[in-house]
Amino acid sequence: MPSRPVFRFAPSPNGFLHLGHALSALTGAQWAKRKGGRFLVRIEDYDTARSRPEFVAGVLEDLAWLGIEWEKPELRQSEHTPVYQAAAQRLRDLGLLYPCFATRTEIEAAATSGAVDPDGAPLYPGLHKGMSADAVSARRARGELFCWRLDMERALVLAAGKLGAEKLAFTELNTDGTSRRIAADPARWGDAIMVRKDAPASYHLAVVVDDARQGVTHVTRGQDLFASTDVHRLLQVVLDLPEPLYAHHALILDVDGRKLSKSKGATSLATLRGQGAVAADIRRQLGFQDSDI
Repeated sequence: MPSRPVFRFAPSPNGFLHLGHALSALTGAQWAKRKGGRFLVRIEDYDTARSRPEFVAGVLEDLAWLGIEWEKPELRQSEHTPVYQAAAQRLRDLGLLYPCFATRTEIEAAATSGAVDPDGAPLYPGLHKGMSADAVSARRARGELFCWRLDMERALVLAAGKLGAEKLAFTELNTDGTSRRIAADPARWGDAIMVRKDAPASYHLAVVVDDARQGVTHVTRGQDLFASTDVHRLLQVVLDLPEPLYAHHALILDVDGRKLSKSKGATSLATLRGQGAVAADIRRQLGFQDSDI
């Protein structure tokens, strides 16, 4: 374990930050200060098709404007593709990944059970699971795009063997300083994607690899990512990676009761700043005092 706790804020630069991101960043910075820990910023730009330099610059400008300090330089995932490729190869060597050529339309058409994962997407119905090596080679030779999916059943068996009598679980830290052990249920995600068709990793794989190599001990993030922790704990076990502590904070909701979202046009911090907003007021609006940061 690191001599000091390590916290991080890890945004995806596919848009400008909004108040929800500010809450996550300020929460991590506050915890780091209170516990005498380190605070890192990680730019999760493995999706190079959607990430843009102006969004990266905007992230750093917004954080500085909020009064947050972090260690530099920031880790940028786009500069570390071999790291994620190596992690994916290890999963393949363990027999836990298989190629999937199915399109979203094909999956939706085949998923007749109505079962969905925690994000609301249809559970993958196993269209290409068990495809022969010759069939895979033929489709790859035709230049068909494919992702790599986790064989959830095999991964759970491997994890159970590693854990023995211990159950797959994670530790959630409560706001009052107490903690509780929560059983993880990664099976509800089905055969989740580990390597995307258009990127060297999925969010699940990249975040687990980076938290481990950066020595992150405390993951503070929004409640919308609570269910993702199930898959992350599974990957940590099968890849022999350390287990951080987790704290999932409440979300900021819009007038319709939905979480703030870049894709839904949530007002950005840059826009608020342009309208005359003051960082100290934003911090107080989100429940933080100047002494917290």
